[in-house]
Amino acid sequence: MTTASTPAPVSGVVDTTDSATVAPKATKSRAGRGRRRPTSPRGKSSITLTVIMVVMFIYVLLPLVWLIINSTKTNGGLFTSFGLWFADDFALWDNIKQLFTYQNSVYPRWLANTVLYAGVGGIGATILATFGGYGLAKYNFPGRRAAFAIVIGAMTVPMTALAVPTFLMFSQLGLTNTVWAVLIPALASPFGLYLMYVFAQDSVPDSILEAARLDGAGELRTFLTVSLRLLAPGFVTVLLFAVVATWNNYFLPLIMLTDPKLYPLTVGLNQWNSQSGSSGTSEPVYNLVLVGSLVAIIPLVIVFLSLQRFWQSGLAAGAVKQ
Repeated sequence: MTTASTPAPVSGVVDTTDSATVAPKATKSRAGRGRRRPTSPRGKSSITLTVIMVVMFIYVLLPLVWLIINSTKTNGGLFTSFGLWFADDFALWDNIKQLFTYQNSVYPRWLANTVLYAGVGGIGATILATFGGYGLAKYNFPGRRAAFAIVIGAMTVPMTALAVPTFLMFSQLGLTNTVWAVLIPALASPFGLYLMYVFAQDSVPDSILEAARLDGAGELRTFLTVSLRLLAPGFVTVLLFAVVATWNNYFLPLIMLTDPKLYPLTVGLNQWNSQSGSSGTSEPVYNLVLVGSLVAIIPLVIVFLSLQRFWQSGLAAGAVKQ
């Protein structure tokens, strides 16, 4: 008596029965036993970067949260309640109303001065930086390298180091304690000029300029109708940097201006803070200093959010080599 034995597989022929039933199970079991959490260096670096970003996010956001919460308190509530939580008396609207009427409504004047300094100074600095950066990037002329070296060198000098020499020069010209003492220095932006130089090199091809010249367009018409449109993201980026720098400028207006009616918000709010803490003869207005600081940053937040699209594209310019 003989039993049927399983025929041996022929060399070169695939046994479909075994491959369809046995092999997947074995593969699945091996995969299940071997499955572990990713421990690649890339995964570890992602976790580390995530933790660092969360810490930085909290570090940046915490002062803003503190400012918003404490703007809702009275002077008494500021010192009798926890700093990161609301007090029993919600006085935000009363603080805002008192802010715009305190000392004969000087705060709206400081706000208007700041808008004037930041608006005119920022737009003027951006226009000059656009012309300068575009000229350095697209034209060859004698002294071009020297001019570019001066721009790079000017970027390394902090504005505080130039404040006293600028004050002495404006004092000789009789321009101190005027709006020009703040506006004229704000027009100079070496960093903006360098940024526009880099942006013009990458975003304005020379072939487009040559085509415009062959069509008979002059240099000014080529710049206004062709190049300026391509430079729009960089223009907005430099404008944001210039406006924010002038809006937050403190030291130069402090030494240039003596008339409180010409103060920007930075100097005016610091004056309120000083008179509350040092002399003792004036009523403390810490609540007005806080709510004034909160109102002062609202225009900047609106500008950043509304121009975020142009700003991000401008910062990414030149990141990829084409």
